[in-house]
Amino acid sequence: MPIQKAQNIINDIRKGNIAPVYFLMGEESYFIDLISKYIETSILTEEEKGFNQTVWYGRDIGMDEIISYAKRYPLMAEKQVIIIKEAQHLARQIDSLQSYLDNPMPTTVLVFCYKYKTLDKRKKITKTLVKKAVLFESKKLYENQVPNWMQSVIKENGNTISAKASYMLVEFLGTDLSKIKNELDKLQLIVPKGAEITPQHIEENIGISKDFNNFELQDAIGTKNYQKAFQIIQHFSQDSSGNPFVLTLSLMHNFFTRLLKYHALDNKSQAPRVLGVSPYFINQYSDAARVYPIRRVSAILADLRELDMMSKGVGASNLAHQDLLKELLIRVFA
Repeated sequence: MPIQKAQNIINDIRKGNIAPVYFLMGEESYFIDLISKYIETSILTEEEKGFNQTVWYGRDIGMDEIISYAKRYPLMAEKQVIIIKEAQHLARQIDSLQSYLDNPMPTTVLVFCYKYKTLDKRKKITKTLVKKAVLFESKKLYENQVPNWMQSVIKENGNTISAKASYMLVEFLGTDLSKIKNELDKLQLIVPKGAEITPQHIEENIGISKDFNNFELQDAIGTKNYQKAFQIIQHFSQDSSGNPFVLTLSLMHNFFTRLLKYHALDNKSQAPRVLGVSPYFINQYSDAARVYPIRRVSAILADLRELDMMSKGVGASNLAHQDLLKELLIRVFA
């Protein structure tokens, strides 16, 4: 996992095993920022940074100039640190780094933050980076991996987070780790050290309802709790911007797609891995499987696809947000 690989790189630097070049690339910017920030703050002392640490942005500098600076000797320090942020702007010049990698300056720490892109693994420059540098690919975490990541980032303060609270954050913020980390930082200023972050904390401090959200709707639909599902839909109807139909529909589609996979499993103990969900939530699927036979699940998925088209104005007049939500319940509970 990216989190473990990132931590291994940081641990190596902490031990003094510092590479001459770090090439940090990939879709998830959080881990790239984590490593580059550690390098920026830990290798040189504050006195050494004035002459020996430089941060540039890829759109403002060329590779030839970077290499020229990298070949210089540090002043009154053992090393110099050069960090290139937004290095993806140098994509067309990356091959020019080849000659430097063949003979990198041992007293220079050169860091490239190549965000939202990756290098072609078949190219010579990529293969050289693997041999002569630290090449780190920062991949997006899957939704079911985010709760464990949350636990790891808040444990330093002795806090934990409940499964439901972590789901609420993922539902509200997606899998953008930087956004989630910002919210967790705010919560840890409020929640006592050593305490668990609960749905109540999320509701009071972030503004996500602990009772009226897509997780609770999924639970109500999974257990055919008509009254609870209708109450949540009514709440969603009053706030279309905060509860967009497209998000609710997408989450329902994901739920029933996973339920279809659950039905097909011979060995239900494999469900967390196959479905890509935390073991904590598997009971939702085992309960739903008892009330939604596999043929009914297939029919519901077809209805959800039709609702998606209707929400886009295909085959129906433009239905209001509240009418689409009611139609969703009618189709699922039919």
